[in-house]
Amino acid sequence: MNSRDRILARVRTAVADAREAPEPSRDYLASHTPDDPGAMVDLLHENLADYRAIVHRTDDDELPMLLMRLLAERGSATVLVPPALPPYWLRAADLVRIHDRAVLTPAELDEVDSVVTGCALAIAETGTIVLDGGPDQGRRRITLVPDHHICVVRVPDQVVASVPQAMARLDPTRPLTWISGPSATSDIELDRVEGVHGPRTLEVVLVSE
Repeated sequence: MNSRDRILARVRTAVADAREAPEPSRDYLASHTPDDPGAMVDLLHENLADYRAIVHRTDDDELPMLLMRLLAERGSATVLVPPALPPYWLRAADLVRIHDRAVLTPAELDEVDSVVTGCALAIAETGTIVLDGGPDQGRRRITLVPDHHICVVRVPDQVVASVPQAMARLDPTRPLTWISGPSATSDIELDRVEGVHGPRTLEVVLVSE
């Protein structure tokens, strides 16, 4: 008998007479936010900003001009686009478009100035954007390597109040990426460093339909 077998045998002996675990309670609230689409969008905006994301609000007609302005202010000459990004989003932006392809190397992705994507949904109570690798979002790596990410959220359709509500709408078999603000970490002295494992700058555009 090896060490692993001895440890497992002791665990089995210790729990042999234990009662079965009770069924988990599911009587908690699924949301702490009023069932008001406007209030949920306002809360999402507030929490995104609290996480140091830069938040913009516009409508569908003004979206192309806003994206053009944000890319110009960033000084971007290249933009990475997922395969099914709506063409009109970038119709006003005059810059080189790099399409998401499997052959792109990490070095090539690192040279891209900006990436523009859609999202699967957004969670108001946590200020979280969720990507699932959909056609308007592309592969996970395109939102992790470039330094500047603009993410478009359609409101209120893509906004839910809470994580439990989000889980009910997401497909767990897809490659889910949960984003709460720009990439950041802190050392033992709590010195914040941004851009360690993702973009230093996250801009979220809330588009009213």
